[in-house]
Parts: sequence; C-alpha cells; structure tokens
Amino acid sequence: MATRRPAPPAFVCSECGWTTAKWVGRCGECQQWGTVQEQGAKTGLVRQTEATAPLAGRAARPITQITTADAPRRSSGVGEFDRVLGGGIVPGAAILLSGEPGVGKSTLLLEVAASTARTGRRVLYASAEESPAQVRLRAERTNALHDELYLASETDLATILGHIDDVKPDLVIVDSVQTVASGLIDGAAGQPSQVREVAATLIRVAKDRGLPVIIVGHVTKDGQVAGPRVLEHLVDVVCHFEGDRQTSLRFIRALKNRFGPTDEVGCFEMTGAGIAEVPDPSGLFLSQGAAEPGTCVAIALEGRRALPVEVQALTIEANAPNPRRVVHGLDSSRVAMVLAILERRAGIATSKLDVYVSTVGGVRFTEPAADLAIAVAVAGSIQQLSVPRTISAVGELSLAGEIRPVTQAAQRRSEAARLGYQQVVDDRSKTLRSALSDIRSRATGRRDRTPAQRSSAEAPF
Repeated sequence: MATRRPAPPAFVCSECGWTTAKWVGRCGECQQWGTVQEQGAKTGLVRQTEATAPLAGRAARPITQITTADAPRRSSGVGEFDRVLGGGIVPGAAILLSGEPGVGKSTLLLEVAASTARTGRRVLYASAEESPAQVRLRAERTNALHDELYLASETDLATILGHIDDVKPDLVIVDSVQTVASGLIDGAAGQPSQVREVAATLIRVAKDRGLPVIIVGHVTKDGQVAGPRVLEHLVDVVCHFEGDRQTSLRFIRALKNRFGPTDEVGCFEMTGAGIAEVPDPSGLFLSQGAAEPGTCVAIALEGRRALPVEVQALTIEANAPNPRRVVHGLDSSRVAMVLAILERRAGIATSKLDVYVSTVGGVRFTEPAADLAIAVAVAGSIQQLSVPRTISAVGELSLAGEIRPVTQAAQRRSEAARLGYQQVVDDRSKTLRSALSDIRSRATGRRDRTPAQRSSAEAPF
C-alpha cells in the first residue's frame, strides 16, 4: 500500500527561510517578529529566467576603463561627520544612522542638512516623527534655517518619492525608516517587511539618480539596529551615534563603510544652541588643577585618534569586612585584576582598602592599555605621591607583573609628545615594579638606579 506523502510546510520565514506547518508570530530560528509568512505548496514546476540584453551604456566593461570622476565626494559641511564617512558624502550613497533615543540623531542631521544647504545644494528633510512646526522650532534654536533646506512631514513612502520628484534635492534625509510605510506592503510601519521595502525603495532611488540618502534607524534594547538584519546589508554606510546622557560629549562611529575606513571617530558636544564639533578633544578628559596623589594620565585610542585620559583613584581604610570596589568609566574586572597584581607583584597592599577608580569627563576607557595607569593611580593614592603632569603611562599588565606592549604604541607616544608629555612609561620598563620606581624617581626629583641595580625587596612606590 502506498504511503501518503506529507504536506509541505505552509509557512516560511522571509529572513532565514525557516519553515513551519502553522503560523507563528516569531521565527523559531532567527527570533525575528512578523517575518513568518504563508507560502503556497510547491507545484513541482521549475521557472527559468530568460536572459535580457543590457541597456545601452550599461554593458560590462573592464574595471580599468571605469573612472571615479562621476562620484566625487561632497562635503556635508560638518567636518567630524565627513571624517567618519571617509572624506565626505559619495553621490548615490545610502547611509544609515542609528543611536539611542534622545542622543541627538535628529539634531545632528538637521545640522548636516543646514550646512549642506549653505554650500548651495538643495536638501530635502523628510520627518515622519515630528511636525514641520516642531522641526522649525529646533532649527531656530540651532541656527539651521536656510532657503535651500526643504522640509516635509510624511509617513507614506509614495508621497516622499513625490516630494523628491518635485524638489529635486541633492541630499535626502529620512527620519526615520521605522515610521515610514509603503502602501504596497501589508502591515504597520516598523514591521520587518515594511522596513525592508522602504529601505530597498530609497536605496534604489539613490542608485538610479546618484542621490545620497541618509536614513535614521531606531535601535533595540541591546543597541542593535531595529528591524531585519538585511537593512544593514543593503546600505553602504552604517554609523552609530552614541554618548552618555550624563555628559554632553557624543561620538559617531562607522560600523560599516564601503567608501572608507571604519576606525574613524567623530566627536561632538551637545550645547544649548545645538550640536558643536570638537575637532581636538585632547583637553576634555583631563583635570585642570595641580597634580594630586592618585592621578595618572593614559593615552587612549578612539578609532585612529589618540586621546589623553586621566585616571583617578581614591583609597581609604575599609570599615566593612568586604572592602568596596567602585569603578566608573573603566572595566571593573580589569581594575580588580590590577589590584591583585599590585599586591602580589609590587608589594602594595590593597585587600583592606576601599578603592574608587574613575575617569575624568565620563569617557569610557576599557582597553587593556589602561592597566598601567590604573596601577600608578592606585599606588599614588596609597603612598600619597603625585605623578608629575609631564608623565603618562600606557601598558597592559600580565598576571606575572610584566608590562606588555599595546596596539599603536608609536602613535600614542607621538600624541603624548605633541601634548607636552616628556616621558611615556610603557613596556620599555619591562615590569610593574620597575615602572613604579621610574615614576617615583621622577616625582621625587632624584636620579634612580637602573632596573638591574634595584633590589627586588625595595619598595617600588
């Protein structure tokens, strides 16, 4: 007796291809919501695509015959934004800007739109989240008014395309892709199918017309771009705008860039008059007073920028059985490791002290290069010894007490010399004990012995 062939799965995920016999709201494979759609049973017919001759002027050519004269970079008028993009906006580029709510994405893009308009290029700002009056109020506050900046408040994709045909802009900004819907797709705005259709249509318009498009994207609770993952694959550049709400400093980073490097960082500062560029943020993370015990300057690397960051430490006698370890702006696990290395390898007791370690300016400094600066700051706080302002420390500590080299060490030393630091204590000191002795000799104004002449029992700091 012939067995009955099981029915094929009737529902499939449009993101990863996962199949199921019944409809579910969330894909069991990629965990995306609203991507499981009904699919008809397979008919067994094989459809073939007929070959089509390419249009005139679009035939394949040797890559050596293709020039970039038709795609010159255009400045957005905001230098820090151009730095992250690789030198400017490329015609036909699709740029996705994401960030936490309230970090300043709309304020930044309104400044980009106004700066581009001041160069004589027409800009269309399509806001699907705010009314024209609300955007006008922010533009007045940030001095972003210009006759070449056109504003539209639309949530329908077809209407936005109509505005593009009427205005004929040189730059389009859509804020945001999760609030725009297409009438060709069922479902509310923000669903994966809608986000995919809206982004694909805007990108197709950008490529066909050589029109750069900047799209704002929302983020989820874990900081990822909301919507289908294909959104990040479709665009040319993915930028993330971030910053601590407790401080006015903001950073923009390129997570993906088809036209330039992804290790550049742009610095901005939120002010009462909008957002301002910070071309040289060297003095933002340093205290302005005299040298105090428990402070040490390290040279951090943000993208390809070397920035001085001051690490401060405060130690007091513990009144509880378990001493407190309070850390801000640094990796708490690395701080705990540095304290153990100090006690075991340098002979500086920390197990019975409350230790507070922080950075100046609210900057996050979590790379291993901060280890030596943390150790020097904590040792200086315990021994009540001030590290001179002319000394900086950069190095990763091993559990054996050795100082390991860090990435871009030559660039860090060059930046330190430019800022006036006469000595950079790093892996050339070999061990933590030797580094602390070198700093002590500088701080006390005496010429210390060489590391080979030091006794292993001598107090290093």
